Amino acid sequence: MSRRDRSPLLTTDQVLERYTSGPRTGVFTDGSCEGNPGPGGWGFVWVENGEIVQERCGSDSDTTNNRMELTALIEALQALPEDAETTVYSDSQLCVKTVNEWAAGWEQRGWRRKSGPIANLELVKRFYALAQAHLGVRIEWIRAHDGSRWNEYADALASRYLLA
Repeated sequence: MSRRDRSPLLTTDQVLERYTSGPRTGVFTDGSCEGNPGPGGWGFVWVENGEIVQERCGSDSDTTNNRMELTALIEALQALPEDAETTVYSDSQLCVKTVNEWAAGWEQRGWRRKSGPIANLELVKRFYALAQAHLGVRIEWIRAHDGSRWNEYADALASRYLLA
């Protein structure tokens, strides 16, 4: 399913006008892709008490949705000081389960899964290493497109490449 089929494409200003619910503090990440593979984008927004501390986004002309989700998480963790105490939110259950449930076992087995190779291994390793270095940071899943202001904002950042 293409990015455009899932939800309306909004700018960050439109998101701020339309949405008010959800957590007011944390780092919200998202990745998107038009086609899979195809052109894609990633974004994160770090907010404290409803105020933006930092935001970043980028794009890739030939990528996958999972690569963009992982890139957003990596970029967000790189932006945080190692002593940060916050929650990083992702609407990718795959990424959240990867870092919270599976990566430790894969690392113990020499970065192998019982069922075959690990997709995007270089990004998974980087994400896991950054998560381990940020002991005060929790990585949690947040439902996509449920009206959470800052998750919708991260989606708008990740989709900016479609508006160019």
